[in-house]
Amino acid sequence: MTVDDSASGASAPGPSGPGTPIGRDQHTPHHEVDHTVQPTADPLAIRLEQLILGAERRYTPFQAARSAGVSMELASRFWRAMGFADIGQARALTEADVLALRRLAGLVEAGLLSEPMAVQVARSTGQTTARLAEWQIDSFLEGLTEPPEPGMTRTEVTYPLVELLLPELEEFLVYVWRRQLAAATGRVVQVADDEEMVDRRLAVGFADLVGFTRLTRRLEEEELGELVESFETTAADLVAAYGGRLIKTLGDEVLYVADDAATAAEIALRLIETMEADPQMPELRVGIAFGTVTTRMGDVFGTTVNLASRLTSIAPKDAVLVDGAMAEELSRTGAAPVSEKEAETEPDEGAAYRFALQPMWQRPVRGLGVVEPWSLTRRKRR
Repeated sequence: MTVDDSASGASAPGPSGPGTPIGRDQHTPHHEVDHTVQPTADPLAIRLEQLILGAERRYTPFQAARSAGVSMELASRFWRAMGFADIGQARALTEADVLALRRLAGLVEAGLLSEPMAVQVARSTGQTTARLAEWQIDSFLEGLTEPPEPGMTRTEVTYPLVELLLPELEEFLVYVWRRQLAAATGRVVQVADDEEMVDRRLAVGFADLVGFTRLTRRLEEEELGELVESFETTAADLVAAYGGRLIKTLGDEVLYVADDAATAAEIALRLIETMEADPQMPELRVGIAFGTVTTRMGDVFGTTVNLASRLTSIAPKDAVLVDGAMAEELSRTGAAPVSEKEAETEPDEGAAYRFALQPMWQRPVRGLGVVEPWSLTRRKRR
């Protein structure tokens, strides 16, 4: 809801210089200001908004910033970060908007967060909840609001349905967020080196459906959507069940991480085995790399991530390729033998190995030079 300060008789300075309307400078990424619709005058939409927000429209953006005791420039940065669209000086904000601004600004004033960090908190929260809200509407609200009886309109069904769902969904959202926050905090405090709290050593895995582009031309849109949903759901369940963390889904591809190499390897093989057992699913290939990873706003970046992606692109169908660091880590932790010869000479120890590693031909990988991938398989019990 980024706006200019026309209501006060002056324009606030923006990144493009004094007098530039806030929220309309050329440096603002499009995805940061296009997550919500403009205020509407539709009576039902206004009633639903008041029900969900718990308050009536009362303030223009300038009035909200002034009531919160923050500058219009800072308020605009927060609103942009949360993903709200420009609304000019429409009277569309509520007491909740004022309170949110006041809270963020208060965290900065108290020294608990720097201003850039507060903006980052607003952005990560806005992007995550925007996707969640869209998913909930697309997945079940549209279906549930189909008129149950002839003669009833969707309008007559929507309001009471939202009224019933809202408190339950809100409580569940807070519960899941607290659970996830506790888990993330636990992982961080267990890191021995403070530097590893941001740049950590992780196993990064990409799983990619083979021939997805051809499927998009052959399947109907509904069939394709069901296939993607099935793949993402299966992958998310397996990653969570075996101790990994799903970073993101990209339709035909998922990205996950694990704190240890053996967990990432187990997830990769489970994904392959599960997809093989489903005749409706195309083949899958997985690439895993182990090394230092930079984490930002729930995503992961760095050479290790890029290498995992490249390994996936060269992996055979229904196979897992790992890099040398991943193979070394599996051997170091006793999950796989250094070589099959070693396992044969030590039968007792060999029986405990979970995975088998086979070196492949060295090959150049775009942007990363020459790498030696290893084929990862499940070790057969003797």
